Amino acid sequence: MQKFKYLFVALFTFITVNAIAQKQEKVLNYISQYKELAIAEMQRTGVPASITLAQGIHESGSGSSKLAMASNNHFGIKCKSNWTGESVKHDDDAKGECFRKYPSSEDSYKDHSDFLKNGQRYAFLFSLEPTDYQGWANGLKKAGYATNPKYPQVLIKLVEDYQLQDYTLIALGKLQGGIPKNEVVKEEINTKVTPNNTVEEAETVKVEIKSSPTYPEGEFKINETRVVFAKKGTPFLSIAKQYNIDLSKLFEFNDMRPFIEAEKDQLIYIQGKRKRGN
Repeated sequence: MQKFKYLFVALFTFITVNAIAQKQEKVLNYISQYKELAIAEMQRTGVPASITLAQGIHESGSGSSKLAMASNNHFGIKCKSNWTGESVKHDDDAKGECFRKYPSSEDSYKDHSDFLKNGQRYAFLFSLEPTDYQGWANGLKKAGYATNPKYPQVLIKLVEDYQLQDYTLIALGKLQGGIPKNEVVKEEINTKVTPNNTVEEAETVKVEIKSSPTYPEGEFKINETRVVFAKKGTPFLSIAKQYNIDLSKLFEFNDMRPFIEAEKDQLIYIQGKRKRGN
């Protein structure tokens, strides 16, 4: 009897972990697909990209909800009296409610931005800092965007778990390829022309040059642990699939929070690291 109990617990744990990994993968795929659109919409209207993505993930089930798949409606926006476009019936707070239908997902994203920007009850949100995702999340609930009492917590957790704030910073021009703009190191050398019409070095503003180590392509080992070298921008999902590893395990091996792609050139462990080694 005890043996069957352990087998049941092990099976339940395996199913749960696998379900979590699949959910993470679906969310990361969604972010990868729509991040540029969220950034563009923030630059057009001022709606924070982090909030747009968090709402899109939640409201559309990462693009897999019936409303998103059949009607390209990623934000659960209902018809309202001023809607003149196509519509569909969908059960929500009541049976057979009227929801907006869009020709494309891009139209849904644009309408979501306009819905907030032009809606009088959401006007106060635009007085908040665009980086204040917690204020925006609570404000959306206060303005009546959703009936779920935990709506702000849901959005805040998505922003923090998947580092969605980065896309707000990119839209603001404060992130450059995943690196804070004020941390980008530049090396500048000023020059002067001598009376003999030769160019001489007048002043070196930055003289710190560090050589980067080189690593072999593909899989290799450090302290008997399998590892690969990933260039900036490499999707973590592609690494997981290439080496047949659960995405959640890949993040666990590297003590990382879930994210779409490498923010810099880095080593990625593809098995658990040893506790001791040279």
